[in-house]
This record gives sequence, C-alpha cells and structure tokens, in this order.
Amino acid sequence: MASPDRLSIALLAHSVNPRGGVVHVLELGAALRARGHRVTIVAPAAAGEALFRPTRCDVELAPLSPGAPGVDLVGRVRRRIDALGTTLAALLRRRPFDVLHAHDGIGANALADLAQAGAIRGYWRTVHHLDRFDDDRLQAWEMRSIRAAARVLCVSACWAERLRAEHGIASERVENGVDLERFGPDLAVDDAATAQRHGIAWGAPLVLAVGGIERRKNSCRLLQGFAALRRQWPAARLVIAGGASLLDHDDEVAAFRAEAAASHLAIGPGCPIVVTGPLSDADLPALYRAADVVALPSLVEGFGLVALEGLASGAPVVVSRRPPFTEHFDVADERVFWAEPLQPASIASALDLAIRSGRTSEVPEVCRRFSWSASAARHEALYRAARIDCAEPA
Repeated sequence: MASPDRLSIALLAHSVNPRGGVVHVLELGAALRARGHRVTIVAPAAAGEALFRPTRCDVELAPLSPGAPGVDLVGRVRRRIDALGTTLAALLRRRPFDVLHAHDGIGANALADLAQAGAIRGYWRTVHHLDRFDDDRLQAWEMRSIRAAARVLCVSACWAERLRAEHGIASERVENGVDLERFGPDLAVDDAATAQRHGIAWGAPLVLAVGGIERRKNSCRLLQGFAALRRQWPAARLVIAGGASLLDHDDEVAAFRAEAAASHLAIGPGCPIVVTGPLSDADLPALYRAADVVALPSLVEGFGLVALEGLASGAPVVVSRRPPFTEHFDVADERVFWAEPLQPASIASALDLAIRSGRTSEVPEVCRRFSWSASAARHEALYRAARIDCAEPA
C-alpha cells in the first residue's frame, strides 16, 4: 500500500495505438503523475510495438502472443485479455497498487479474471460508451467488465444515465479534458508541409474528421453532406484522419467508398477525399490547425474530445444535436454548429455555416472548462473516498 499522500495507480489501456481511450489513459496518467502519484500504464503490445506517444509514467507492455492468420475478433480480444492478465499478475507480485483502473472492456476483463481468482480485491472501470456486439461472447465480456467492477466511472451524463436505466449500474461522472499546450490556434512553420505530406491541398476549404471511417462516427452521412457542400464550395476537401482500431470496420469502409464513387468523388492524395489512416502523434495538431471546420456528426460518442481539440485549435466544429454534445456545449456557443446526424442536408448546412464563420485565434471558454488537471483531481478524490485496496486479495 502506498503512503497516504502518494497513490500507486495502474491505468489499463487496450492498445498502444492512438485511439480515444488510449489518449484518455495517457493524459489522465500524466495529470495524476503531476499531482505526485506513481502511475503505471499497462497495455498489450505485439513484438516491436510501443506506445504511440512518450510518457513520463511507468509503462508495462503486455506481450501479445503471435496470432494465427485469420483469427477473428473474439480470438484477438481473448489474446489481449490473457496478455494483460499474465503481465498484471507478475506486476502485482513485484509491488502493490492502491488503484487498478481499466478504461475499456479488455483491461477490465483481465482484472475481473484476477478478482475472480482472489488475486485482487477489486478494480475500477471507466465507461466511455457502451458497445453492442453481435457475437454473444464479446457482448458477455462487455457487460462483465462493467458489472464486475468495484467502481464505475462515466465520462458523460448520458452514459451514466443509460447505465443506470438499462442495467441498474451506478456510476460517477468524471469528464475528459483538453490539452491547451498541445492544441492551439497558432500555426507552426511546418503545418503546410505536414498537410502536403498527407496529400492535403493547403488553402482549399478543409473539412476534418478524426477517428477513421466507422458507422458510429456516421462517416457515410458525413460524406453525403460533404458532397452536397461542394455545390457551394467546389474546391472543398474532406480529410478522414486516424482510424487505428481493433474492431472490424470493413463494411463501413466499403459503404463509404461506394458512396464516394456514386458521388463522383475520388479518394486519395490530392483528391477531394483524403483518408490518412493512423497518424503520427506529431501530425494531428497540424491538421487541426489546417482545418476550416472539424466535423463530428456522430451517432454514438462517449465524450467527443475531438470537438474540444478542434475548438482549441481555432476551428469551428460541427456536432450532432444529441448527447453528449448537448451536455458540453450551449446553443449560444458561436463556434459550435449543430447538425441532425441522420440528415445529410443538415450536416451540409452546418458545414457551410461553419466554413463561413472562419477560423479564430482565440480559444473558446468551453475549452478552459475541461482540463486534465481537473479530471485528475476528481479521480483522486474518488480514489481516496472509495478506499479500495486493490493490491490485497479479497
């Protein structure tokens, strides 16, 4: 057990790649470390892999066993659960932790296995959003990861309410933050070169979506809205950035490409649509600064951190007129443009208004309301109040 003033905290991530949940773990870990706590980030990794971003936290990578060709999602998830469980069991034999905290179902199932075996007393689970899987095994793991947790946190009120109403699970709300040192409106000297390296024309009206092509990101309707937008802005470009995911989004990617072809919009470097794939950590802020609008008309979103990062970078944003965005933003926020996510015409209209509003050199007040330091302070208060000693067996 750590001293009363310094907690020993393990934060679990499902991957070393730049996904929202992994970013959350890294940012929260850094902020908790800045408050004087010892933080260890634990994530599964294949041979040769490393966290996509350096961190001053301790890092324990759980070696993934080589997978056979064609292994399905269930097999890939099981390997990650097993890798994390093996690494955590060895780590717990070396030193104790006051808090074991998973930020996804994979890490939480590894901890649930340890709790079931009597190796730990309990664990924390943050829910960003609930996934619904067609495979019964994946769905069972998803719900077990939450139900078996000693404490559950949610990043938005809408998901906390859904957990309560649909599953009878109580949770505490702990919001994300935005890093105003990393994301800001001032252009860097190499921003244009970064955009051009990804095949993005500098100077044309640029619509940026971050997170890859996914059904929950509403990628196909965004594309339909973008096609309509080009009637007013013929030179406009749509950039879909990022997209490293463990899940299979092949059906949505195929639908997206078919929609682009039907709209006579080419995809590729220098084309009206650019799909970058996973980005280096250094490149994303430059693309935010290049954007005339950041589009996030999602059907399902946990918190919508991309919207705050876009606003902090000087771009207006287009978001869905539904939670969690309606929790964070007010109708009076001049830099936020609302779209009905099921209506491509509404998305097109919001994109048009956002582009016409222009970029700004000021950081909106809403971005200053959400900080990782405040999130870390809230986490610390909850950790201390719960007094769960995760290091000792139940």
